[in-house]
Amino acid sequence: MQTPHVHHLITLPKVNTALIRKYNIPGPRYTSYPTVPYWDAEGFSTDGWEKHVKDVFSRTNASEGISLYIHLPFCESLCTYCGCNKRITKNHGVEMPYIGSLLQEWAIYQKLFHSVPRISELHLGGGTPTFFSPENLRLLMNGLTNSSILTQGAELSFEAHPNNTTQSHLEELHFLGFRRLSLGVQDFDPEVQKAIHRIQPFANVKRVTDLARGIGYTSVNFDLIYGLPKQTKQSVRDTIDQTLGLMPDRIAFYSYAHVPWSSPSQRGYSEDDLPTDEHKRELYELGKAMFLEAGYLEIGMDHFALPDDSLSHADQDGTLHRNFMGYTTRSTHLMVGLGVSAISDAWSAFAQNEKTVEDYQKRVADGQLPVFRGHLLTEEDLQIRQHILNLMCRHQTKWITDQKLKLDVHGMLMRLTEPIDDGLVSVLPHGLEVTDKGRPFIRNICMALDERLWRDEPKGRIFSSTV
Repeated sequence: MQTPHVHHLITLPKVNTALIRKYNIPGPRYTSYPTVPYWDAEGFSTDGWEKHVKDVFSRTNASEGISLYIHLPFCESLCTYCGCNKRITKNHGVEMPYIGSLLQEWAIYQKLFHSVPRISELHLGGGTPTFFSPENLRLLMNGLTNSSILTQGAELSFEAHPNNTTQSHLEELHFLGFRRLSLGVQDFDPEVQKAIHRIQPFANVKRVTDLARGIGYTSVNFDLIYGLPKQTKQSVRDTIDQTLGLMPDRIAFYSYAHVPWSSPSQRGYSEDDLPTDEHKRELYELGKAMFLEAGYLEIGMDHFALPDDSLSHADQDGTLHRNFMGYTTRSTHLMVGLGVSAISDAWSAFAQNEKTVEDYQKRVADGQLPVFRGHLLTEEDLQIRQHILNLMCRHQTKWITDQKLKLDVHGMLMRLTEPIDDGLVSVLPHGLEVTDKGRPFIRNICMALDERLWRDEPKGRIFSSTV
């Protein structure tokens, strides 16, 4: 294991406050294109969705397999910063009925497949997956895999809460094939933890990290967030110091998304407690400098990984991918999302499940796919999707594939006039390249390509700030 470098002499880059003020506007995170608010509900039907699933499965299952995302929404307590779909309860009697619904939904999907599904990637997300007992997680996994195949080298991962992840959880999931886990750390400072109602001592994080490595997990990720209420440069420095003492293989250093209009729990603290836009960016630059000094590589928009981690390898060889689960080393054309509010991706179509547990379980019990909205991508959507994916993963894209489709490249370049003049993006002979200076503003650059956003600019606040 590497030893973190001494970093007290780190010279931080000067944050360009003028650029921050200019470009810190509401904008999508682009885990998909089109973004969810711009899905075309009128053109979507469950029958159409099923047709796209069948088509992409038949074309890609044998060659690349499929990805599974399982949404486990239950949490014992509310973290007020969180914007995820969750159900707060201490009643563990909800576990088995919910698992039953997940397996029923999976059975409905399997009826659409003409052959045995080959799972190359599976992620348990939440909510709090470790809310579920190890025994019930085993029942879930056995139910998912007893009529499917895990491909050789399949990547299985789960999100773990440091406070309730036990040795039994880790041993059971490792036995089932999981080798990656992500710990929701967010921040180690007691005052910040109190503000966001996420109290978890450093000792709990260290315990789970050490146990996981001892059992044989090959990758531990820490989720950290900058821009939280009560954060200061010193508190962030201290959090990262403690993080580097454990040297996780990957670090996701997310920008706090303040969206109280869709996550009312975020009104539990004053906006006066949040850092200013400029201060927030300084917190990221501090973290980035410390991670780089400790030997991590910067990946995509908000991730860092040790050089020997597969995420770093994917970044270097150009295979890095981004989907609703974030950055990943695996690229499959079909990602099936199971569970309440889960989103599925058939590359040419998206679908989202019912957003309440009751509605979700009722639809599944009636033998229906529980989708309530979605989007069928047009040819234009598919091209723009690929360009945005290229920019988010590789910081460049080429127009040459658009010659037949005749996208409005001129209009896109006109919308990029100011970012080009500000040195954030360079125009290539047949494409674009994001500069180092432009990396903090990559969401803004992608927005210039977002035709649906420009045709129908939002009337109200629906996105978090871009910086």
